[in-house]
Amino acid sequence: MSDIRIGAHVDQTDPIAEAAAREAPLVQFFLGDPQGYQGPEVSYAGGAEALRADAAAAGVDLYVHAPYIVNVATTNNRIRIPSRKLLQQHVDAAAAIGAKGLIVHGGHVNKADDPEKGFDNWRKAIEATDLHVPLLIENTAGGDNAMTRYLDRIGRVFDAISGCEQADRVGFCLDTCHAHAGGNDLETVVERVRAITGRIDLVHCNDSRDEFGSGADRHASFGAGRIDPDLLAAVVREAAAPVVCETPGGAAEHRADFAWLRDRL
Repeated sequence: MSDIRIGAHVDQTDPIAEAAAREAPLVQFFLGDPQGYQGPEVSYAGGAEALRADAAAAGVDLYVHAPYIVNVATTNNRIRIPSRKLLQQHVDAAAAIGAKGLIVHGGHVNKADDPEKGFDNWRKAIEATDLHVPLLIENTAGGDNAMTRYLDRIGRVFDAISGCEQADRVGFCLDTCHAHAGGNDLETVVERVRAITGRIDLVHCNDSRDEFGSGADRHASFGAGRIDPDLLAAVVREAAAPVVCETPGGAAEHRADFAWLRDRL
């Protein structure tokens, strides 16, 4: 499995330098504030065009993570409407830098809401967004009313968007910490996700600081958490997709995580 490409989530200022420091063929980063509605911002010297050109020259694949606050599923208009706007802005910005995909969390509905409203809001969001790059929906760790914590709800999201004209532009990002904390068995999660979505485009490979089913989204470096090391590697091996490590630390820690993972692959 030496052909699996492994990278990390890095600072957005100079993703090319961050990739070089990790000897990584791919990196993921935010474009702007992950907790704000201000819109994307390219911090790279020379702007979006320079980043696109330099990444291509260096052979580095770029992935953009949408802000955490994006929640296109909610019935709250004050959140859903700006979330759709922010999603389109980040799709456009990701396309401008030549990103391979934009990762977005599944969001949630309020406690008193019918989850069906959230699934239909996902349909509306896909219909309203011009997807210049693949949109990779990520499973999340907690929340009883989350759209993508449980596999059956992931299935309902993908059912809802299956009839959209751009359905083939919507993929899936499997996060190992989120799956573990969300109460999804890692032994079968790849097979079951593929049966639901038809694809796994990216893996967020992270150990978990918390127990299975805890609902807590707290990442740990490989071997320092609660996920069985062989099981973590098995998910990556079976998914056979590019990997982003969102583990703690900087370049040295990430290189150590890459080596740990490759030893087990």
